[in-house]
Amino acid sequence: MNTLVVFSHLRWNFVYQRPQHLLSRLARTWPVIFIEEPVPNSEQDRIERIAAADGVEVWRPHVRGSEHGFHPAHKATLQRMVAQGIAEQNIRDYWVWFYTPMALPMGDKLEPSGIIHDCMDELSLFKNAPPQLLEQETALFRSADVVFTGGRSLYNAKKDRHHNVHCFPSSVDALHFRKGIPEHPLLADIKRPRLGYCGVIDERIDIDLIEGIAKARPEWQLVMVGPTAKIDPASLPRLENIHWLGQQSYNDLPAFINGFDVCLMPFALNESTRFISPTKTLEYMACSKPSVSTSIRDVVEPYGHVVPIRSDAAGFVQACEEIMNWDDAARAKHDKAVAEIIARTSWDATADAMRKLIAEAETKRESQELPAVANIAAELRRACNTPARVS
Repeated sequence: MNTLVVFSHLRWNFVYQRPQHLLSRLARTWPVIFIEEPVPNSEQDRIERIAAADGVEVWRPHVRGSEHGFHPAHKATLQRMVAQGIAEQNIRDYWVWFYTPMALPMGDKLEPSGIIHDCMDELSLFKNAPPQLLEQETALFRSADVVFTGGRSLYNAKKDRHHNVHCFPSSVDALHFRKGIPEHPLLADIKRPRLGYCGVIDERIDIDLIEGIAKARPEWQLVMVGPTAKIDPASLPRLENIHWLGQQSYNDLPAFINGFDVCLMPFALNESTRFISPTKTLEYMACSKPSVSTSIRDVVEPYGHVVPIRSDAAGFVQACEEIMNWDDAARAKHDKAVAEIIARTSWDATADAMRKLIAEAETKRESQELPAVANIAAELRRACNTPARVS
């Protein structure tokens, strides 16, 4: 293999998270073509190409159709544009990497040497999930050579659906997120104590919990850093001590976290959070910041001994007060515990482990009697319910 062709439902320049961490590192071995879901209602069908990082080129399709996402209505147009782009760049030996099953039909005329699925979320449980998603996921599991999962609970849900599934929870770049970085200038006029959150603000966040904490302690400042998605911004509580700072650069996040007194993981307990593995858990820890969370399984099981777990505003207030009253010994004990956790993980190590598993899968595929390209093409036709062409 000499290239990874990635289909993603997330845009590269949205929140910097798992796909960017992994693919920017894997690009040191294989050039990455990162194909985003299309931009609808465009004047013409075209692919915008963006040099996103060393070894990573983003392909952002623009389509005249009005449907959002990898919608079946865009299938023929995307197939044509992607195939043309691959031919123009003379990409011959490549693997396809899927972040969303909805993109699988877009690849049924490609001829990759193998298929990877990085299942980072249970997308079928997210708000506005397409009805075809579960069927497409089954097809993707049938077609993939190797499957990665974004956390332990997601791994447990998927491990019996494929013979080659591997658990890779969220990790951290400890050189980027570290203690002692000066706080961000946007915090200068926000009084202490500051309780902060960094991440997407969507249906996975318990907005009532945020409002409840703010009302219970009006002298505390709640700082919410991140873009709003899939919910109406007008529905957010507008109290004097809640500060909605919007999306900020990934490079600036450590400066925000270092300016918080306590970090928050105020996740709602609903279908969309059943399998999440929050990247912010370790990012808070890498900055030596204490945090409080609701009972997200992939927080409770590995980190419940250092992250207080609470269920409501009163519980969060109590836990935050305890943290802010720590003496030097208690704070040192916390810092030592989180430092030991951070020392055991990194995105570099995760990418290296994935790289080895991909290489093993490639070796196994090359040893099969059926030629890899023909086998993959047949699997994709079968998975996408399209008839095979007779030559």
